[in-house]
Amino acid sequence: MNFNSTVKGSALEGFYPAGWDFDKIDACIDTPEKITERQAHWNKSFAPVKCETLGEFETYMGHEIAMQIKLAKEAGEKIAFILPVGPMGMYKWVVYFIKEWGISCDHVYTFNMDEWADGEGNTLSPDNPGSFQYAMEQALFNPLGELTVPKTQRNFATKENLPTYPEKINALKAEGAKLVLVYGIGRMCHIAFWEPTFAADYSSEQDWENAPYRIGAKIHPLTVEQNALTSFKSRTTLVPCRANTIGPGLFLKADYAIGGADGTFGRGMQWQGMSLWMTLRYGKTPWITSSYIPTLAGKLFFLKELAGPLEAECN
Repeated sequence: MNFNSTVKGSALEGFYPAGWDFDKIDACIDTPEKITERQAHWNKSFAPVKCETLGEFETYMGHEIAMQIKLAKEAGEKIAFILPVGPMGMYKWVVYFIKEWGISCDHVYTFNMDEWADGEGNTLSPDNPGSFQYAMEQALFNPLGELTVPKTQRNFATKENLPTYPEKINALKAEGAKLVLVYGIGRMCHIAFWEPTFAADYSSEQDWENAPYRIGAKIHPLTVEQNALTSFKSRTTLVPCRANTIGPGLFLKADYAIGGADGTFGRGMQWQGMSLWMTLRYGKTPWITSSYIPTLAGKLFFLKELAGPLEAECN
């Protein structure tokens, strides 16, 4: 007895994205030691990186971001980052390395990938502790001090500014700037707040891949609950049900991608293992946004606990 044998006629029938094949999802999950085995559809320069501890995870990911900043500075080039709020622990290490190396970030341009919003795209105030702009300023921009990214080169996903992302990013790439995607993977396998359910709104895979952003997008109920548990101390009533978000038309333009999966709760509990296996093994489909990640060059850092074994353990 399991999900597939009991879902018909239940309250969950039709709840998940229409394109999800749960038999195929279950077949993605293997023994923990096999999670890094290369798959035929992966980019030759994509690699998952197992981390033993959270401290290791945060340090490795922060170093990877900082190194991209350092390499661009040494080459005399601009560099653009699409940045997430979640994971967050790597930013303190970005600050550490940049300060240790004494590198000014005057050549860095940042584009926050999403922000909480209402149906019209109005976003939380930048001084609201739940806003992504506030989180970025506290975790990255302010601690960098005099070495920080200039304010005029920081972009946040407001309804006025998000529509300017494509032109700004295209202009930077035309100047030779490298575009680096930094990302986390949602419980629903979203990248940014680009939910798998959005696939139903596009007539072709190409149209989906070209979509640059959404204003006031409807986020999936499980995404609301994921954020209630991980960012709002379980208080669902504080979580907005919509967001402004970049789409595949922007994040698939990345020249390099740095990802992180650290979704553990402790005491053996976690929320991200299945999403990680789906990302690595399902194969590219708009119905699973993160399935495109292995087609990009880059590294995906993950906590070894997420590899499993993904078996029942009552807590």
